[in-house]
Amino acid sequence: MNLPAQFASLEEAAALPPRPLHLAIGMFDGLHLGHRAVIDPAVRAARLSGGLSGVLTFWPHPSALFRPESPTKLMQPAATKARMLNRLGVDAVITLPFTPELAGIAADAFLPWLKQKLPHLAAIHVGENFRFGRGRQGDAASLVASGRRHGVSVFSTPRVSLGGEAVSSTRIRALLEAGEIEAANALLGYAYFAHGFVTPGKRLGRTIGFPTLNVAWVPELRPRFGVYAVRIFDPGGAGSAPLPAVANYGLRPTVEHATEPRLETHVLGACPFVEGDHVKIEWLRFLRPEMKFGGVAELTAQIARDRAAAEEFFRS
Repeated sequence: MNLPAQFASLEEAAALPPRPLHLAIGMFDGLHLGHRAVIDPAVRAARLSGGLSGVLTFWPHPSALFRPESPTKLMQPAATKARMLNRLGVDAVITLPFTPELAGIAADAFLPWLKQKLPHLAAIHVGENFRFGRGRQGDAASLVASGRRHGVSVFSTPRVSLGGEAVSSTRIRALLEAGEIEAANALLGYAYFAHGFVTPGKRLGRTIGFPTLNVAWVPELRPRFGVYAVRIFDPGGAGSAPLPAVANYGLRPTVEHATEPRLETHVLGACPFVEGDHVKIEWLRFLRPEMKFGGVAELTAQIARDRAAAEEFFRS
């Protein structure tokens, strides 16, 4: 079997090579600093023991089952999370559908059930706030006790704090929705990003001297509408240097009555990208909120100021 591997069920994951499995379990939305504190030890332990490192995660968020009228909006799709986990050195990513059947497993039956499905399970890594089982009755302490009974080592990682508060996906989502991108990036441990293919646009930017790339990107969690200083690059291009750019994410109220937001990026210099290219955009600083202007002339003047603000950011 070629690793890293991705599985959509525990039955599929049973095909993993017969080596000790060190498994981190959690939703891990955003893969922030707190998540890394859980996952990295599993990767290290697997390497030291000659075993395999794995992550067991879920899709969709459990809230989609328990409060479907207002589910938690996730920062990243499952496929993006799996790719990031693989880059962290994880050998196998198991993404389970979060179903009523899964939610209904009793807490004291969870580890025996998991051990039956994954017979080479050697260790489990979770955060100290981990909850599991029917009615969320299981916690990290009960999982440690269950591990002792069933021959599985269980490690509970204390929460990571930054700025006097625990690093959490909930905290980061709130920061993104407020446009506090630098604070969000500090908690993530990397620059928040969007990626997608360059698609055809209305080419208005070209007519006013600011050509833009329209990037197909439809996140569940929408960051604050507005203008950002960003970096753009080809994520698959060997040695592709990130280029400074300025991006607008929003509904473009001055020029159209859009109902879905659009991500448009203007490269500060020669732009090597064309329609059909796959690009990654890292968000670095919020410059201003989205605004409606009196016409194209006012919009053009503001875009010039936005470009100047982004250039100043990259010079500083």
